Amino acid sequence: MDLIEGVGESSSPPRSFVGSLTGNYDVRSDVYNRLMEARNEEAMSNPDFRDLLEAHFDRLPPSYLLDVNMDRVEDVLLHQKLLMQAKDPYERPVFHVRLLENIPVKGDGDDDLQTSTSKGPWYDEDNAAHLPSENSSNGDVANEFEPCSKLEDLNLDVRKNSNDVQGRYHPETNSKRQEISNIPIHEVIFSTVDKPKLLSQLSALLSDIGLNIREAHVFSTTDGYSLDVFVVDGWYSEDTDGLNEAMAKAIARSKESWSGSSHSNSAVEKALAAHAKSSDCEIDRRVLKIGERIGSGSCGDLHRGEYFGQDVAVKILKSDQLNDALQDEFAQEVAILRQVQHENIVRFIGACTKPPHFCIVTEYMPGGSLYSYLHKNHNILKLPQLLKFAIDVCKGMDYLHKSNIIHRDLKTANLLMDNHNVVKVADFGVARFQSQGGVMTAETGTYRWMAPEVINHQPYDEKADVFSFAVVLWELVTAKIPYENMTPLQAALGVRQGLRPELPENAHPKLLELMQRCWEAEPGKRPAFSEITIELEHLLQEVQEQPEVSNGK
Repeated sequence: MDLIEGVGESSSPPRSFVGSLTGNYDVRSDVYNRLMEARNEEAMSNPDFRDLLEAHFDRLPPSYLLDVNMDRVEDVLLHQKLLMQAKDPYERPVFHVRLLENIPVKGDGDDDLQTSTSKGPWYDEDNAAHLPSENSSNGDVANEFEPCSKLEDLNLDVRKNSNDVQGRYHPETNSKRQEISNIPIHEVIFSTVDKPKLLSQLSALLSDIGLNIREAHVFSTTDGYSLDVFVVDGWYSEDTDGLNEAMAKAIARSKESWSGSSHSNSAVEKALAAHAKSSDCEIDRRVLKIGERIGSGSCGDLHRGEYFGQDVAVKILKSDQLNDALQDEFAQEVAILRQVQHENIVRFIGACTKPPHFCIVTEYMPGGSLYSYLHKNHNILKLPQLLKFAIDVCKGMDYLHKSNIIHRDLKTANLLMDNHNVVKVADFGVARFQSQGGVMTAETGTYRWMAPEVINHQPYDEKADVFSFAVVLWELVTAKIPYENMTPLQAALGVRQGLRPELPENAHPKLLELMQRCWEAEPGKRPAFSEITIELEHLLQEVQEQPEVSNGK
């Protein structure tokens, strides 16, 4: 099963798929019977226990059944309890920590730590789904459509494929790693309201207190909650009380980002008020013709369509995924689209805003995305064309920033071309009005293009988009996928520690210099898009005066 982080995730396997793996074996009944045989107090004392257990399984995706460890069926009750506690907004996120085992290792260097492996309580070698890159073969527009991110049935070993990029060990052990004779392996379980990029937020939280993720099992419930099970090392002892305390402190430090809102109340009110006032953007569904599906995400589908005789793209929210948070996101996107009008911004045509049929209609972009142009069609850009593409992006982004809008997910998959190769910025699903305070703290975006301050849940502003543009510019120059030999999570951990894409040898020196300024770790050192546009236009003028200019010279 393919899981595409940050692009459009595959769903959990259907129940028929679970049945094909388990034959006639009934996991639910076996869990119940084992709890009864063990004379579990909760199972024995509650006459409604069987119904409650069934309801728990029904809330979770079928892949959850595949991961249940039948030797520890009481874990199911723990998960049920955590999901129940997560309903209290004052308790979220709830978490549970426990020691799993100690892994003995030799004391003669890092290689022994690297080759020591632990298989967590749910580990299944045959069904493990390791986190791949964002890039899939699901079609061009699938990569352009990212309504939200929900990763399910996920196992990952952050250190498996990279000796350079790892989560940080506890400071007390970093200087003594060669003396370690045992590695304590802990399990950390979280439950909270499900939301886009929750996996990234949780992984950053674990890394902040020195933990390395060996496995992660991430599940979304049908009613909008998450159950996230991490197997970690890096805590310096078997002391779960100390780890509990460190976890609570880390969560308290980032309490604002757990509120479920990624923007200020004033920004929300501004978006919803603008949307409520408008009736001119309402689409007449009787005239809207929905055609073939050209992309899919976990919260919606993208279709080609026709509206009053013009080709359009129709983003339709899935009715079974609708909840208050998603409707707020939808209202934000519509409000932003209504306010933007620029030749380098995909043109908004209208929206259906009456439940349960929510959709957004924009102009159809027949040229597809820059992502597909580079990585699927394998086009190598000559320098003049590269600069024209980059200038188009900068003009669109400069317009957004001057309109107090941060895109927050700038990447080649969200940059579309028309018939004349004009590039336009698209997909405002996570874009936000700049808050009154001038900064935001909630993490969002896509790992490979994400600024370090966003990954770290630090305050950030529009300069986060400039960092993402630097990675886009690198992509245009190299025609390569950023950090292609790393998983997205490895790339994010690396960026936090100063990692950047390797500079191409034959690129124009002015492009290299600009790239490096745009991905500076300190946001204040990055130029604004207005400055970048001027520099690129001057460079384009220079190269157009030179005959047969290639990408590199």
